[in-house]
Amino acid sequence: MHILIIVAKGGMLVVYLDHSATTKVSDEVMETFTLANESFWANSSSLHNFGAIAEQVVIKASRQILELVNASNHQVIYTSGATESNNLAIKGLVKKDKVVHIITSKIEHPSVLEVVLELANANVLVSYLDVTKKTEEIIKQLETLITKDTVLVSLMHVNSEMGLILPVKEIGEVIAKHPRIKYHVDAVQSIGKLDVNVDDFNIDLLSISAHKIHGIKGVGALIKRREISLIPQIIGGGQMDGARSGTVNVAGAATLAKAMRMVMANKDESFLKIKRLFDYTREELAKIKEVKINSIMENQSPFIINFVVTGVKGETMVHALEEKKVFISAKSACSSKSKKASYVLLALGFDEQIATESLRISFTHTTTIDEIDIFLKALKTSIDAFKK
Repeated sequence: MHILIIVAKGGMLVVYLDHSATTKVSDEVMETFTLANESFWANSSSLHNFGAIAEQVVIKASRQILELVNASNHQVIYTSGATESNNLAIKGLVKKDKVVHIITSKIEHPSVLEVVLELANANVLVSYLDVTKKTEEIIKQLETLITKDTVLVSLMHVNSEMGLILPVKEIGEVIAKHPRIKYHVDAVQSIGKLDVNVDDFNIDLLSISAHKIHGIKGVGALIKRREISLIPQIIGGGQMDGARSGTVNVAGAATLAKAMRMVMANKDESFLKIKRLFDYTREELAKIKEVKINSIMENQSPFIINFVVTGVKGETMVHALEEKKVFISAKSACSSKSKKASYVLLALGFDEQIATESLRISFTHTTTIDEIDIFLKALKTSIDAFKK
């Protein structure tokens, strides 16, 4: 099944290149969702056998998820998505009644940055890694920032705006030398795309989201090391071993496991295909004199390209392409409606003009060169129109 090019009214092709924002639910995941809701719709906390069957669906899904990310001593806490998972990981770990220290970066998702900002006003000290440096320098910087009060390092694996890959494995090796420090990784943009190995990376807490990998919106998880006790942020029922109250989303659990199995089945093959698309797209964009490519970092995910069209605001170009049924984004989906400059690009050293005009295209495993060519033609036509 091809899920990226669809036919709109009038026969016009619609090209969607905004997969870092969200992805279309796959047919296989929808089938699992329907089956779970038709056959296993009981409350998994109920004592009767029908509830026990639903509970087994959740247990099986959790086992599969943990195997897929090689998490041997962890459990799955099902959430409404990565935003809730990030909140639970950080707020659930950090107690406000004593002075503690958190290390993060300034390119994190708002569900991390805004949480640590809130905590910073409540006896929590926050330090920010400069992730513009090479891996060796980042590691040295981390070792310098760690203090006796450090309790948490929270970092994303891949930035959703730029595609910058952080050295999460090397950072995990440093944290392993400090048993008191817990390590949280936001893997939203890397699950099913890059290697995510919880045990090998020494990750204590891992956030994932289903709708980024052709799953259902409103479904996510926090994969937690079993011995870690979190302060629940949602109380009243004690589900998920007390970490997250509320009736467990049985269908959500089943579909998250299904989506992860689907994207990981051919992960290496898909990566090579996307890398070829990335190289082709970047080469073609470089031929357009008005375009400046920002995604030229040493540690770059091929699933994301960030660029600017000189003199044209990002939102203006997004709408111009939309008229041609080509859908891309300006900044990340969580901040794209803001007229402010991208805080991510500013943190990475870009000037305010570029941070305001930045655009992003993002791929998935079914993206084709035909789609890229349609996008490139629409982009060139739009640029020519702005010159008149």
